[in-house]
Amino acid sequence: MGLQAIHYKTGHPIDLTIEDGTFSAVNPHPAEESLPYIAPGFIDLQVNGYRGVDFNTPPLNFESIKQVCRALASQGVTTFYPTVITNSPDHILALLQAIRKAAEQDDVINRMMAGIHLEGPYISPKDGPRGAHNQQYVKGSDWTEFLEWQEASGGRISIITLSPEWPNSVDFIKKCTSQGIVVSIGHTSAEPEQIQEAVKAGARLSTHLGNGADLFLKRHPNYLWEQLASDHLSASMIADGFHLPDSVLKVFIRMKGEKAILISDCVSLAGMPSGKYDLHIGGAVELHPSGRLSMRDQPELLAGSAQSQLWGINHLLKKEICDLTKAIDMASVYPAALLELPQQMGIAAGAPADFILFHRTPAGIEVVETYKRGIKMYKNREAYV
Repeated sequence: MGLQAIHYKTGHPIDLTIEDGTFSAVNPHPAEESLPYIAPGFIDLQVNGYRGVDFNTPPLNFESIKQVCRALASQGVTTFYPTVITNSPDHILALLQAIRKAAEQDDVINRMMAGIHLEGPYISPKDGPRGAHNQQYVKGSDWTEFLEWQEASGGRISIITLSPEWPNSVDFIKKCTSQGIVVSIGHTSAEPEQIQEAVKAGARLSTHLGNGADLFLKRHPNYLWEQLASDHLSASMIADGFHLPDSVLKVFIRMKGEKAILISDCVSLAGMPSGKYDLHIGGAVELHPSGRLSMRDQPELLAGSAQSQLWGINHLLKKEICDLTKAIDMASVYPAALLELPQQMGIAAGAPADFILFHRTPAGIEVVETYKRGIKMYKNREAYV
């Protein structure tokens, strides 16, 4: 397979050859015709659900997970980590088994779901840092329990979000790290010293930094400053325009550099029409025409993210928080580097042919086509009109 496109970084036309799901050649192309841009497919480390499917509400089945894969492809996502959050041990076990079963039934789905993100239950029990997680099931880390979950998932748990404020956290982090699992600090009220110890033990990421936190914090020191200052921690952030002020996004991105990672943290209402909904987790909520998801009775409170990484990229571009290359890299190359995925090579010979073709528009970027290992997952027919 061959194609021509404009490289998202250089702005120059290139000629690409794809063989067996890999870019076998990438060369300059003396194009005069109008071409779409090409960029790596997006990698979303935190997807709770999409377009009516919730990874935390059984029953989960093959068709519903396949539906999520195709819906995310329309947003430029070629790799994602279904996220299972705090719940009863048996509930978590059943969800992990369902995701594993779907992955084993279809190679494309298995490749799109590069792993599972377990967010909790080993997080802070305190209001604010706990977020929307059910306090009934929050607890300190349990290695024996985790191994049971990992076995149920078929070894697919690749990221775990926890709070290092629990007494046995350091030992647990070391064990996870020894098995290649990315430990992420999140939903925490840990002291700065506990953050430092977690980093020494192998923690490598901060989960949606700035969210899942106390409404009011001591000026300094505190757990946000400690994570932001750590050279060893990447930081994922939600750039939907609702979860973090633009000034905070700009500071986080500048501070973290190539360790800044864009996630959606989207819930099942992402991709759905605006309106009033009742969720299994969150209860009565309202998805506003603006794209903001809030509690119905307390509209000042967010009820999760209802937007994709693509929305986040376009928000960053619209508000001139960063340039196109940086916005795309935060959603693709940088998370791939953290998880040591071959997609970190970007658009280059030898890299997996996970990519999007897109147009530049006044609103940001518009996805034209999405490919996973050279297989077309999505085509925007309106973009060709």
